Amino acid sequence: MEISLLFILAAVGVVAGFVDAVAGGGGLIALPALLSIGMPPVAALATNKFQGAVGTAVAAFTYWREGLVKIRQLAPAIGATFVGAYLGAAVVKSIDTSLLNSLVPIALIAIAAYFLFVPKLSNADRLARLNIVIFAPLLGFVIGFYDGIFGPGTGSFFTIAFVSLFGLGVVRASATTKMLNFTSNIAALALFIPAGNVVWSAAIAMGAGQIIGGYLGAKTGIKYGAKFIKPLVVVVCVVMAGRLLFLQ
Repeated sequence: MEISLLFILAAVGVVAGFVDAVAGGGGLIALPALLSIGMPPVAALATNKFQGAVGTAVAAFTYWREGLVKIRQLAPAIGATFVGAYLGAAVVKSIDTSLLNSLVPIALIAIAAYFLFVPKLSNADRLARLNIVIFAPLLGFVIGFYDGIFGPGTGSFFTIAFVSLFGLGVVRASATTKMLNFTSNIAALALFIPAGNVVWSAAIAMGAGQIIGGYLGAKTGIKYGAKFIKPLVVVVCVVMAGRLLFLQ
């Protein structure tokens, strides 16, 4: 792969990492870029998972270092997310995902409306509707499985659940989402890497960009909080929904 193209992919990684660290949806930027250079779909998906995992790892570590992620509390959900995502990726070839093309855009629009019209969303934690220790593993397994078989909107689904069900403030919800999103990416890579699907030159170039973008995105989310994260989540959800509808 040409050096100039690798630099372009690295730049794409910076942008995708920034957006993903704040609101999720970085794959909306990275995956089309990989497909546009003629990469086969499976290779593009695998390469996207690798570069995305790098960015979410950096973002998750940055949020954790600021005390916004409780690893011990989240450990069961991390394990369940890994299992769900691995199973989803393993059975994707035998499942008809066409229905998701219609249902997921509706869910994304609903998430955008929630963030847009619920005025009380802030950085402060609220009263939880469900116990996070008991129910977060179930959430992790279900959304992880979805990420393994389809993927678009995974970060948004995690974020809305942590805000609406578990009472986390917007920044903490985004931080927790990064940890579980990283887990689901790693689970998929556990299948993609042994199969030789990752294009390493592109993956490493974009991963380098993701390190920068993921760090800057996490820092921006921490600094500006809900007033920055909320509108970006709305924009990302609407764009993802439009893209899914347009591609049908």
